[in-house]
Amino acid sequence: MTVAPDRPLAREITDILVTHCGLDPDAAASTPAASLEELGMDSLALLELSAVVADRWRVKIPEQAGQLSIAGVADLVARKADPPGHTENAVEIDAPLPLVWEITNDVARWPELFTEYAVAEILHRDGDTVRFRLTMHPDENGVAWSWVSERTADPATREVHARRVETGPFEYMRIHWRYEEIPGGTRMTWTQDFAMKPTAPVDNAGMTDRINTNSAIQLAVIKEKIERAYAGGTR
Repeated sequence: MTVAPDRPLAREITDILVTHCGLDPDAAASTPAASLEELGMDSLALLELSAVVADRWRVKIPEQAGQLSIAGVADLVARKADPPGHTENAVEIDAPLPLVWEITNDVARWPELFTEYAVAEILHRDGDTVRFRLTMHPDENGVAWSWVSERTADPATREVHARRVETGPFEYMRIHWRYEEIPGGTRMTWTQDFAMKPTAPVDNAGMTDRINTNSAIQLAVIKEKIERAYAGGTR
């Protein structure tokens, strides 16, 4: 992705250089192809630029950035910037909220509810907080992924907050479950906020696509199983 000097990101880089690094805006405007060094940016100015860019976009500016033009820095940031992942998926289940709440919060029986989990092992309980290990069915390479998570259910608000304790390829993973009564049933919403580690095999955008795809599948399965249990009067 190439960012031209008149694109928003290049303007943001220019604003940072002017505000934090002492860049002469007239010089930048008159010589858009000039390198940062040619524009008078010394090592201290480049350190300040690096700090602001790292804070704003989580991108590391290399030591050789002084040889880049403003457009070059913008191009670098555009290629490396990867905003945190965020997904929100919901399903409407034709069953009363208390039943949906009971079934979906019975972590020990998740392998019966989700198609992706082979084992759910409860490690610790403390009131409404449970720590557990999930193990998935083996993937196409025969690898059975496993990790420890923790979740706290609030029966009063009908919300659940969860996080991965063993993060694996994630920098962090937080999940928020919401339950709402609707005419004829329950609306259940999953919100996930996360970031991938630089060493992960997929970036934030790629994982966002994966989660959205898999969430739609799992929510449809959960809907079908709970509605069948409700219609049959079984748990």
